[in-house]
Amino acid sequence: MDSEAIQIIKLLAGIVPFIAVIVGLGVGGSLLSTWLKIRNGYPLSTSWGMPLHPKSDREATERIKLLTNENAQLRAELGSVKDRLENVERIVTDPTSKLVTEIESLALDKGGHA
Repeated sequence: MDSEAIQIIKLLAGIVPFIAVIVGLGVGGSLLSTWLKIRNGYPLSTSWGMPLHPKSDREATERIKLLTNENAQLRAELGSVKDRLENVERIVTDPTSKLVTEIESLALDKGGHA
């Protein structure tokens, strides 16, 4: 081999590891990004930036409807629990004399004295 070919081989031997590291970092970064998106619930996208959506089937639609109804029922129940908790907090934190007066007035109202 002549000296020019040896110089080119030495130059390539010095550049190839850097290129391999850059390619490896790019692939690793892409894998990490995809893993984080999946882990945190973000939608995946195609190479053109369009989101990938799972196929919508009837079973999934029904399940969404059921979960939406259950969510509404649980929110209503949570609202009533909050109201009850406010009443319990008021009873616990109000002075006893005020509480006794309110209980007596309620007892009189039930007894027909209004």
